[in-house]
Order: sequence, then C-alpha cells, then structure tokens
Amino acid sequence: MIEGVSIIPLKQIHDERGKIMHMLRADQDHFQMFGEIYFSCIYPEVIKAWHIHTEMTLNYAVISGKIKLVMYDDRDQSQTKGRVQEIFLSPENYQLVIIPPMVWNGFKGLGDQTSIVANCSTLPHDPDEIKRMDPFSSKIPYKWDLKHG
Repeated sequence: MIEGVSIIPLKQIHDERGKIMHMLRADQDHFQMFGEIYFSCIYPEVIKAWHIHTEMTLNYAVISGKIKLVMYDDRDQSQTKGRVQEIFLSPENYQLVIIPPMVWNGFKGLGDQTSIVANCSTLPHDPDEIKRMDPFSSKIPYKWDLKHG
C-alpha cells in the first residue's frame, strides 16, 4: 500500500426498486473538504493516465463498469517511494480510494461497457495544479498490458 492512500469499503443499500450507493459524507473521519464532484467516463480498454495533483486530494469510487486504478509514489519523503499499487474497482468491489497530493495515478477501463468513475475532490479543478505524463512513459515502472496468470 502506498503511504497516505486509503481504501474504504462503501455501502450499497439494495431493495426491489434499485439501490443507493454511498460514497462520502461530511461527518466521516476521512472527509477533508469539498472542492467539486465530477464523473469521468472511460471506454473499455482505454487508459487515462498519468496525472498528479500538487494540492488536491482525490476521492474515487466506480459507480458503473470496472476499472484498474494504478498509483505510483514518486515522493522523495515517502516511505513507499518507488512503489506501484493497483486496485480493481467496480460496483461489485465498491470502495472509496483516497489519493493524496503528489501520487501519480491513472486508470484503464475494463470489460465491455463504459465505466463511470466518481471523484469528489478537495479542490475545484485548476489546470495549473495538475501535471500529466504519457501512460507509456518509462518514468513510471508500470505496463498497462493484460497480465496472464
């Protein structure tokens, strides 16, 4: 696990009408502050990576479809510097992933449908606060290829 990243199981309430998918509440210990919420839609087999925020904390949950979320710790002062972490998120594995500032991250759409990633970030989007890198850059030791056994 990467230092500062939290993974919190989320609750879904099902009944004959459908379901409610909880994500984040202001009265929870892990809630920091509200900046904005948006939904990132990703097509199957598409990679949206790499990006890093200098100040913003991300709060990701997948409400539809399935993704592979990958994080890379490049922070000099971190005990997990150089570590890669991946997690598969979907309504069947419904969890909140909290990613602190300065942790590279990205995701790949899996399955055969568009996936929807909800992000309740701690700050409104600011183009000067985000850095991007090519998903296939050798600066991050990760390959997005399909892994067989």
